[in-house]
Amino acid sequence: MQLSDDQRIDWLRLIRCEGVGPRTFRGLVNRFGGAGAALAALPDLTRARGKRIVPPSRAEAEAEIAAAARLMARFVALGEADYPRALQATDTAPPLIVIRGEAALLRRPAVAIVGSRNASAAGLAFTERLARGLGEAGLVIVSGLARGIDARAHKAALATGTLAVLAGGQDRIYPVNHGELVAAILDQGGAVVAEMPMGWDPRGRDFPRRNRIISGLSLGSIVVEAARRSGSLITARFALEQGREVFAVPGSPLDPRAEGTNDLIRQGATLVADIDHVLAVLAPLVAGADIAGPDLALDRPDLADAPIFWDETDFDGSALPVPIPSLDDPESEAAEAEASGFAEPEDGRARLIAALSPTPIGTDELSRSTGLSVRVVQTTLLELELDGRIERHGSGAVSLIA
Repeated sequence: MQLSDDQRIDWLRLIRCEGVGPRTFRGLVNRFGGAGAALAALPDLTRARGKRIVPPSRAEAEAEIAAAARLMARFVALGEADYPRALQATDTAPPLIVIRGEAALLRRPAVAIVGSRNASAAGLAFTERLARGLGEAGLVIVSGLARGIDARAHKAALATGTLAVLAGGQDRIYPVNHGELVAAILDQGGAVVAEMPMGWDPRGRDFPRRNRIISGLSLGSIVVEAARRSGSLITARFALEQGREVFAVPGSPLDPRAEGTNDLIRQGATLVADIDHVLAVLAPLVAGADIAGPDLALDRPDLADAPIFWDETDFDGSALPVPIPSLDDPESEAAEAEASGFAEPEDGRARLIAALSPTPIGTDELSRSTGLSVRVVQTTLLELELDGRIERHGSGAVSLIA
């Protein structure tokens, strides 16, 4: 399938309507035979519900397409050749995505790596090892451009291919200081994908929407570090709902950043302590096996019943718009926390303590992860040792005493 320019504009106008999400869009197009016919039918449909929905004008849609083109980005529709097959197999696939960079990357087998923004130095080091090794094995590394685990995964896979999924529009990089990382991804043959409109600053619930694209693009999702209310667990839940593999890196039971990953393993996720643990599971899929559909994720309903994050209107019945979880819902709370931003500790000692964990790590990696000089790291570690906060191991490694 290949949309004409007029059809692409109709698709964009329809998906940008209030109350129209991925499921509603498919229902309307199937019912009326096309996006243009659905747009023409909207006045009568919405009048019956007592709420008028006004689609964006053709000029507004053209302006958004032009704004994307100025960034060398383009809209790709569900069913077109450049639309990623893995994402298309999910039941909440975006009707339109905006792609910047190497579109061919989206046709290669991929694996997602996600985790804590406030990651430990040990978690970052293992993330780099995973991303580099899996990339060298031929897998594209997908992540969400967040601080911590996401950023390290992208950087480690620059040479082999990495794909960043944005929570906002293509011109609204979040966090803002990752603009250089996006530039590096694009310069080295990677790609950036967004679903939200140009000019859209990400809000709390846009991050779970992004997460279902991260998992949908991937044959499996690896969670490296995640607290029990981490947004990374939303990615794992979507992966299960989509029938994809879920992997988790175990951590110390004394480290809160490992509580979510350890829970995933207890609930059936594949334990990952080495790159081969991932490759062995994904090998049949990489070799060309069919991608599982969402109906195959019903064996673990404790994780698969992910909430819906769209205000979609049921135009065929009398149902109210699909409710979005309240802010006291764990998933929404995690998403709101991610959108509010994460402030790196300004004090060097606090930054070093945040990077430490019960897992032993060397001073060179601590220096790299924190941005502190080796001399400052060694001096601060001596102070922490005198305070009884750390334990020293062989080869210069240290760990935090919980």
